[in-house]
Amino acid sequence: MTKKLEGKVALITGAGSGIGRAMAILFATEGASIVVADVVTDRVEEVVAVIKDTGGNAVGVVGNVALESDVENMIASATDTYGRLDILCNNAGIMDKMLTITEISDEFWERLISVNLTGPFRMCRRAIPIMLDQGSGVILNTSSLAGLHGGRAGAAYTASKHGLVGLTRNTAWTYADKGIRCNAICPGAVETAIGIGGDEPSELGFARMCLGTSIIPRAGSSEELATVALMLVSDDGSFVNGAILAVDGGWTAY
Repeated sequence: MTKKLEGKVALITGAGSGIGRAMAILFATEGASIVVADVVTDRVEEVVAVIKDTGGNAVGVVGNVALESDVENMIASATDTYGRLDILCNNAGIMDKMLTITEISDEFWERLISVNLTGPFRMCRRAIPIMLDQGSGVILNTSSLAGLHGGRAGAAYTASKHGLVGLTRNTAWTYADKGIRCNAICPGAVETAIGIGGDEPSELGFARMCLGTSIIPRAGSSEELATVALMLVSDDGSFVNGAILAVDGGWTAY
């Protein structure tokens, strides 16, 4: 049986843990060569080792998507190693302790926006010219239900994920006739290490968020999110472009 991503090169940010790690391992089993990008060296090395131990191809790069020089290095790791870039998964992200508008500092706001929104923008800005030269490419952004609704996180995270939804749609429309697709997944409750972004959440923000958590059917696994991602980046999703897909076990169906 032909593997879904045979011959493809995929760069995944935030690939050291959670959803990104699951994507990297699954995509590798489906034939893709993986660039494992994360800010934590040990995590990068562990995921690369897992992929290689199971017969896959992977290289690791340590970097922060908030830094332009690191973004350049991540993209170069793909093209220098494999000669192309077919799939970009903008998965890296940080949470905001549920901080409200009146509680969050300028510094924290700017740090979160730089990782969650400016980072994906910079990654796309570097990747799209490569994909245009190839005549094809797929971008998958990891947004959140906080990118569709107002009560799933604090002010900064919510704003960043709404922004990522807009970036996804604009990218999809702009390059729709150039062989490039761009979609976003919006996870609900998922069993990952991202948590709430700190040990001391905002009392008000956390309390308001908790009003909706009682109706969560269940938490999903990173592997469940990865299988959805695989569909969107493979030819199975060839006619899916500009989609913003809630992957939440039915939480928002209420």
